[in-house]
Amino acid sequence: MEALIESVKKCIDIESSVELFYKHTSKTDAIEKALFFAIDKHKNQYRKSGEPYAVHPILVSTIISHLGGDDAMIIAGLLHDIVEDTTCSIGELKKMFGDEVMKLVDGLTKIIAMRDTELIPSSSNEKLMVSALTFRKMLIASISDVRVLVVKLCDRLHNMLTLEALSSVKQKRISEETLVVYAPIAHRLGISSIKNLLEDLSFYYVMPAEYAKIDSFLKEQKQELLLRLNHFISRVNEFMLVEGFQESDFTIQKRIKHYYSIHMKMQRKGISIEEVLDLLAIRILVKKPIDCYRVLGIIHQHFNPLISRFKDYIAIPKENGYQTIHTTVFDDKAIIESQIRTYDMNRTAEYGVAAHWKYKTGGGLNPKLGWLNDLKNQNEDIENIEDFYAIAKDNLYSEDIAVFSPKGDIFTLPRGATVLDFAYEVHTEVGLYAEEAYINKQKVPLLTELKNGDIVRVITSDEPKFRCSWINSVKTGKAKNAIQLNCRQKIKEINNKAAIEILVSIFNARETKIMDWLERENLVKKVFKISTDSIFLQDVVNALRKYPESDRLLFPLLKIDKYKIKKQKFQNIVIYSNHNISNVSFDYCCHPKRGDDIVGFKKGNEVFVHHKLCDRAATLMLEKEEMIFVKWTREAPDRYKLLVSLDNKKGSLASFLFYLAKMQINLVSIKIGSTEDEGHGDYFEMILELPDKNMESVKENLKNKYRVIDFVSVNDAYK
Repeated sequence: MEALIESVKKCIDIESSVELFYKHTSKTDAIEKALFFAIDKHKNQYRKSGEPYAVHPILVSTIISHLGGDDAMIIAGLLHDIVEDTTCSIGELKKMFGDEVMKLVDGLTKIIAMRDTELIPSSSNEKLMVSALTFRKMLIASISDVRVLVVKLCDRLHNMLTLEALSSVKQKRISEETLVVYAPIAHRLGISSIKNLLEDLSFYYVMPAEYAKIDSFLKEQKQELLLRLNHFISRVNEFMLVEGFQESDFTIQKRIKHYYSIHMKMQRKGISIEEVLDLLAIRILVKKPIDCYRVLGIIHQHFNPLISRFKDYIAIPKENGYQTIHTTVFDDKAIIESQIRTYDMNRTAEYGVAAHWKYKTGGGLNPKLGWLNDLKNQNEDIENIEDFYAIAKDNLYSEDIAVFSPKGDIFTLPRGATVLDFAYEVHTEVGLYAEEAYINKQKVPLLTELKNGDIVRVITSDEPKFRCSWINSVKTGKAKNAIQLNCRQKIKEINNKAAIEILVSIFNARETKIMDWLERENLVKKVFKISTDSIFLQDVVNALRKYPESDRLLFPLLKIDKYKIKKQKFQNIVIYSNHNISNVSFDYCCHPKRGDDIVGFKKGNEVFVHHKLCDRAATLMLEKEEMIFVKWTREAPDRYKLLVSLDNKKGSLASFLFYLAKMQINLVSIKIGSTEDEGHGDYFEMILELPDKNMESVKENLKNKYRVIDFVSVNDAYK
């Protein structure tokens, strides 16, 4: 690939581009027809660099051909800008080049890569939205045919190679989009040759200072680094020949880690470039998988390995089809990574999904592409485009680990994945109903982070578990999406039930009557909004108030507005109701935090607030407990940090929390400190909200009963 890229860079006219194109492409009537058609249609069009526009599609198709693209892909590469930039229609393409080419070009046209004139500055808040939209368009266009993605990646690669002709603002913006959209997709398709090029080209423009530091270090150290590599290679070569390998049985390649990968490792581990252990690497290619293990034995026999850095991706391949043994060893003063793989594995690593086209290694796409369908489903389920991008991105670009089910089935997950991620990977239902978990036969919490090789067992319950607050604790897009979807659906159901019960309470009427009135007003489908929208609640009450007969019978002369909805504020909660409320309390079962979805239950003149997904709240709704509209106040109450020492005995913390609740003080967070000497007890650091409360009086009340060490405001001038 490196030699091809150097040749591509030198092509600045149609003649040299066509010559290079035919060095990599077999001439057929269809390909020749498409080539001349592209040159003709782009006639009198020029790129910013001044070269004829047709040079671009010709060189894109040259890269596609090098990757092993079939004739349809090569032709689509030649024609990929025709519909967008010329008078040619998609129908005309179909007539001239057939249905297959038409569908590929149509998919590419629908992506509509951002044009220079439409590029948003990297400082703009719209940047994420644009990247997310481009990302989604790419994935949707490729669902039916992954070849669309491969052609698009080749198109972006050539654009990155010619970026110097654009302004610095456009260079940075296009490079940022390449890093966050295109490189992750190349990684997921297993095309490392393109991924590495896209990353390094983007890195040069996005972080020029960081790029320059790495470049300067590697150039200064190049001679010494190559001497170390060559010394190591000669020793490995000698040992392999002694152990029975023939010269024709293997190839040893040398490499220095690519720039962006070095930068990411420095950032991830907080180290300098001098501390990056695997700057140097060799790659040993052999004929058969068993030979990989023979080579591994030879290397470990003669060099001390860093066991923590050993990875066997042959026994447990990555999900994108990657197979290689990685081992890092000491050679005198150098630390060098050795990658061991077969020639076939090397093709898959370099060309990913394109490997079977280039080398005709069998039908079907070798790397698993089920993630494309997963992303399609996520796209349909997630309304917010930024949410879709954030979730899908996790699926695309992460280091993999492999874990096992008790039966020995292998599951590939991103590094940092939890037991709950594993449960959702097994099946969405397993994740939703997961109750207990065991790693290597030891019981663990569901959010325990998994390690390579763990054996994981999940026990399910009879009831679903809606863990909405866990969405940021899981790692995979599949788990995040399922939790988000289930919680959204469940909350919508709860909103619907709560809305009916709120109306039942306001009108003191049976549910059947309320439903009848709502149907007459065509409000049944919108009724769920009552639970969250106080204005809509008032509108619905105004629409339904004409139905109750009792008003006119009991109050014919009195001007009493029985159904007037009043706003009643209590600390950090607002009530909208026609009932007079004297007090609001948070029940002990769930203790919702500000911003959580909440419901209110009325008992006499008191309201008890629960999290919408609280089990106790669900029971109260089933028991038809009277409900009332509740929501958080717009402004958060002042927050204070309390450091208190409590007796180290059973029930002391519960008693203290009960005392806070009696004073209408909201507990935001709690942290247990170290145990004091001399039997005084345990320290607890708490963040409290004091709505409409006098700090000094609260402080005095607490000091009278407990040992308060510190009590200070955590609000600054900007809150």
